[in-house]
Amino acid sequence: MTDVSITEAAAARVAWIAERQGKPAILRLSVEGGGCSGFQYRFGLADAPEADDVIVEAGPARLVVDSVSLDLVRGAEVDFVDNLGGAHFKVANPMAAAGCGCGSSFAI
Repeated sequence: MTDVSITEAAAARVAWIAERQGKPAILRLSVEGGGCSGFQYRFGLADAPEADDVIVEAGPARLVVDSVSLDLVRGAEVDFVDNLGGAHFKVANPMAAAGCGCGSSFAI
């Protein structure tokens, strides 16, 4: 099983956002306690990878995940969705046993 992956759509969106903010095209995915299901995903642009990060190269962008969060998202795919429900990054996480309706939190 691959650690994590990022779709072309998500990589393109990261590059687009980073260009407008004048930052490197590095998306950090982390997991924090909280949300309606126990854990929640947190996204943000990173200036550089940290020493313990898993780094996934995807065209114009990189996805980085710290080692603690990786245990909760191993095998996940990060995508970017733009539909009637809004535009957002979405995580398809095979480790999640349950999720919330908004898709931003999950349970193991």
